[in-house]
Amino acid sequence: MTSPRWPAVIFDLDGTLANTIPLIVASFNHALATVVGETVPEEVIRSWIGRPLVETFESWPEQAVELDRIYREWNLANHDDLIEEYAGVPALLADLASAGVAMGIVTSKRRETARTALAAVGIAGWVDVVAGLEDTTRHKPRPEPLLLGAARLGVQPAACVYVGDAVVDVQAARAAGMAAVGVTWGAGLIDQLKAAEPDALVDDVDALRDLLLGDSLATSPARR
Repeated sequence: MTSPRWPAVIFDLDGTLANTIPLIVASFNHALATVVGETVPEEVIRSWIGRPLVETFESWPEQAVELDRIYREWNLANHDDLIEEYAGVPALLADLASAGVAMGIVTSKRRETARTALAAVGIAGWVDVVAGLEDTTRHKPRPEPLLLGAARLGVQPAACVYVGDAVVDVQAARAAGMAAVGVTWGAGLIDQLKAAEPDALVDDVDALRDLLLGDSLATSPARR
């Protein structure tokens, strides 16, 4: 019998529950090539993931509005072709639900875009968006989105763990007074995730299940 370590789990979306990274990289470079005639390396775009689009386009202030428009237009048109499921995630969410764990998503995506992603990878029935881009004026790595997510789940921040693939996810969890778990299958670089000092760092969905459901003792501590 499993014994959840935390009564509430809040997830990041991009690079954590759904593999949207190829879609995001292609959307950024399409927008940049179309509007400003340039592209950037994939590793740079990966470092932007987890932050709102408006912040990532601040380097091109005069074209920011048009970059945002082109990005979203292309992203939506190519969404279902490029998004991918992470194997094991639907079963993990089902197991958490069976164990009575409250679950939600805090993301820098717009709510409707996030829900489209959840539907595309078949997990919309297990978890809902409790805080999206429109819900706060301050975003990760600041704590406000995570605090709102906890409030909407009806739990105290200290009772939550935030699971994400980026340094900003760990930083936001710390700022919100939550436990932080990093996953290495997303956009974040492992060395940078380690340096952010999450409570645990896991390499696959099975290890995450063990950690969240208490099936083993700290099988995936944050590796130093």
